[in-house]
Amino acid sequence: MAKKTNAVQPISSGPVALDATDRKLLSLLAEDSSRSYVELGNLLNLSPPAVHERVKRLKRDRVIVATQAKLDGCKVGRTLLTFVLVTTNGVASTKRLLALSSLPEVEEIHTVAGDSAVMLKVRPRDTEGLEELLARIESIEGVEATRSYIALSTFLERGPSPEL
Repeated sequence: MAKKTNAVQPISSGPVALDATDRKLLSLLAEDSSRSYVELGNLLNLSPPAVHERVKRLKRDRVIVATQAKLDGCKVGRTLLTFVLVTTNGVASTKRLLALSSLPEVEEIHTVAGDSAVMLKVRPRDTEGLEELLARIESIEGVEATRSYIALSTFLERGPSPEL
């Protein structure tokens, strides 16, 4: 039996061969993932079973990694969209930051090139919540500094486009 691990892994492992129909299907699903296979088939000139097979393949190949509702942070009480850059003193310290993935206010964790090692996208409930989160980050062994950027307005927020 394979050992199950709870370790956080990078999301992507490289490109997958996609044809024009796959890309159009992905665009339609990214726009509205609640569309039925019948509706998608009509838009793509495919049968619903053919669409279903493509979706199954795209999920198996991890092109589609999840189907989820996109929530309005402000309407669910998470009003403070913030990007936090974290400087660490080494790879081990950077890996310790992955423990933050279990916190509900942490939406994304990225290792980055440049002056910082990690960039977090967080959405705490308010400034006090941000202050508590920053204190938690700064208490992690090997964290040297944090720099926060609070978003005032969001005009565009989306995932990658499958179109070339």
